[in-house]
Parts: sequence; C-alpha cells; structure tokens
Amino acid sequence: MTAPGSAMVLAAGLGTRMRPLTDDRPKALVEVGGRALIDHVLDRLADAGVERAVVNVHWFADRLESHLAARSRGPEIVISDERAELLETGGGLRKAAGLLGPDPVFVANIDSVWTDPNGDALNQLARLWNPSIMDAALLLATREGSIGFEGDGDFFLAGDGRLTFRGDAPSAPFAYMGVHICRPDYVADGPEGPFSLSGFWRRSAAAGRLYGCVLDGDWMHVGDPQARDEAEAKLARE
Repeated sequence: MTAPGSAMVLAAGLGTRMRPLTDDRPKALVEVGGRALIDHVLDRLADAGVERAVVNVHWFADRLESHLAARSRGPEIVISDERAELLETGGGLRKAAGLLGPDPVFVANIDSVWTDPNGDALNQLARLWNPSIMDAALLLATREGSIGFEGDGDFFLAGDGRLTFRGDAPSAPFAYMGVHICRPDYVADGPEGPFSLSGFWRRSAAAGRLYGCVLDGDWMHVGDPQARDEAEAKLARE
C-alpha cells in the first residue's frame, strides 16, 4: 500500500504528568533535543509523504496554533478545535473525521520520539496496512531498550502480524509506540464526547483485525520530565 497522505496528530492533552514543563505550554511544545515534540512527529510524517495533518488543540491552544502557523515545512496543518471539551484519543478522531477525508490516515501521538536508522518506520507500517483484513495497523516497540515506558507490555505479535492483547499474562514483549493507521471512520459508532481508542482496538483484536509491526529503532516515550531528560541524552549520544 502507498503511505497515507493525511494524518491525525493527537496534541490536545493536558500533559499533567509533564508538569512543571506544561505549566505555561501544551505538552506538544515541550522541547526534546532543541525541537518541540510536535515538530519531531510532523517532520517524521512529512518525510513519509504526508501532505496534510489535522492537529487537535485544547490546552494552551492559541500558543500551539501560533507555533504551527510558523512552521517552515509541510505538512499543511488543519486545526480540530477541542477548546470546549477534551475528547481523548477516540473522541478526538471521531470529531476530526470530517476534516480527514475518506482515505486511511496515520494517527500519531505527540509524546513519542524515535530513532529510525533506515528512515523507513512509517513506510514499513504503510506496507503492512491492508484494509481488507485490518481495522488498524499499529507500530510497536520492544519493551527492552525503550525509554520512558515502565509497563508490562501491551501485545503479543503473531507471525502474520496479527496482534493479541496481553490479557492475564504477566507481561508481553511489545508496546504501542504512538503511531497507527486506520480509516477516519474507524470510531464512527463511538459515543458522543470523550472516549479512548483502546476499546476499539480490543474489539478489532477479538475479530482478528488488529495488526502491527515492530519499529527497527529506539522508542522514547516522553511522558514526564525525567523521560524528557533521558530522551534528550539519548538523542545527544546518537
């Protein structure tokens, strides 16, 4: 499959765990390695051929909009305004569906930074994507070597790329690292207001329609100030 030409960038969160760095800015504008988190993600998407990105805004929305307007490279930015109500991952995608068009999109968190030795991670995900057998295709990271991720893992990965949730197992080898592909209408039957994507992923996994592939690089989940400092040190070493 060709890589999606559009993306949804989830940038509306309050960044509570990132305080005090988010006392005066959205988490999307916290800097790692001299660049705002959202620029790390938008530049990756641009490199993968994404021409248009819908960005949702809530916390310090005016400041984020000003930053996006001043960017000197693509993708073209369209704002999905969540000032009135923070809608979480699923609700944010549902609200933005009309801005995204009918074709599959990348959906990206802004708190993921990664190394990509081959420059191919997002295209690898796009090559995996097959809407005839998949509802969503997730980019995964191995727990070992990841920065800022302290959980027990999310998924098991079968040989054909199919994902199953960890369930009652004490641990699983792979974690979701913040980027996936789906159709914009994937959550169309979700409730009004805020809701998470995870329930939809569980439904898709139960139907055998949730797939993934593993990042060939190092993932940094920049969720709090310590993880930010560790990611900064990692990038400096690279």
